[in-house]
Amino acid sequence: MNKLKNFPYQNVLVLGLAKSGTAACKVLVKNGCTVRANDLQVASDSVIAELHALGIEVTTGSHPLTLLDEVDVVVKNPGIPYENELIKEAEIKGIPIITEIELIHYLITEPYIGITGSNGKTTTTTLIHEMLQKSNKGSKLAGNIGKVAVEIAENLKKEETMVVELSSFQLMGTEKFQPHIAVMLNLFQAHLDYHKTFENYKDAKARIFVNQTEEDYLVYNASDSEIAELIENTMATKVPFSLSEKELTNGAWCDETYVYFRNERIIAREEIRLVGDHNLENILAAIAASILSGATRDGIVEVLTTFPGVKHRTQYVDQVQGRLFYNDSKATNILATSKALDSFEQPVILLAGGLDRGNNFDSLIPYLKNVKAMILFGETATKLNETGQQAGVEDILFADNMAQAVDQAFQLSDEKDIILLSPACASWDQYQTFEERGDMFIEAVHTLK
Repeated sequence: MNKLKNFPYQNVLVLGLAKSGTAACKVLVKNGCTVRANDLQVASDSVIAELHALGIEVTTGSHPLTLLDEVDVVVKNPGIPYENELIKEAEIKGIPIITEIELIHYLITEPYIGITGSNGKTTTTTLIHEMLQKSNKGSKLAGNIGKVAVEIAENLKKEETMVVELSSFQLMGTEKFQPHIAVMLNLFQAHLDYHKTFENYKDAKARIFVNQTEEDYLVYNASDSEIAELIENTMATKVPFSLSEKELTNGAWCDETYVYFRNERIIAREEIRLVGDHNLENILAAIAASILSGATRDGIVEVLTTFPGVKHRTQYVDQVQGRLFYNDSKATNILATSKALDSFEQPVILLAGGLDRGNNFDSLIPYLKNVKAMILFGETATKLNETGQQAGVEDILFADNMAQAVDQAFQLSDEKDIILLSPACASWDQYQTFEERGDMFIEAVHTLK
């Protein structure tokens, strides 16, 4: 079991008792820190009892500012905004505010891989992990993909590589975090309700490489102008990938027929199971990062010829009377939905809508050319209706729940149509998570069948 080394803080307030906060509490206590825990929500009795047994002071239901007395650092749940009264008071007092992934720096010395971007993180992270596994390299998934990074790092073995999916929320709370291989997939305006400006969002994403040296690698999308500008001053060794640029001597690229890394032909494009140019970008990034970490061509090819995609990300669900159902519930912004729509040439019935973050959907209009109908739900249904009308979508209906949406889509569909859940919005107006939303879609499809 790995121990915290040279951790500069003794008295810690952990703010937020979701999975990452609870895991951070346990690791900190085991390493001799004095820990307090706080959550506005009332945690379960079992969690509170477990933390009390470890000698942790737990306060729930409010954020008393006295919790900051004699505290050296706050370990914040990534989802808690910086407008939180306790966070603002900590900033006034000059108390550092970090997220749980910062603890990785103090737990392990082995090289690890970090992946971020506005879209494609989960697919790319999973691809890298699978490519290393199929190359007989020990690999562990962690981070925003659902496995708490501090738990994985605590138990990581010397011969294993941790592959960490990272959100802007997590990265914003880092000081010394330094992946040996950082992957920047793309940058698109997202989470502006949290970050307020695109510049703040980009600055948070940039935390993935700010501590890298020339001995580290930054795998980046050379076709993304925002990324090209952002990484100008990085110290890391740059490794580009691109769908449009050819013959990248130090990166991953493709022509009409094959995919390459540097000058080596890796795989024929027609052999790749995943569909869509957005997934091809993810594949190029994964190839570069996995090869830099020791993956073999055979291992990479085995993954790319068999990997069906990750759940809730353009995931094929089933076929019902010739209609093909795809679950893309993880598409929580316009870019993700546009890329999903761009993956299909057949007529599409689009299920979309969710949390209203104040944006419009005009940029989605060019991607609605193959959409024959839209089934809309959630807070953004009216806005998406206006967008669909501007795009000339023939049929637009509204649904109260996922079962109704799937049934309506089926009634409007013909054989060989694609029925696609790709909401372009976060799920929090109607569902706890995008996973819950996607599972409801899958259940509705199976019930329909």
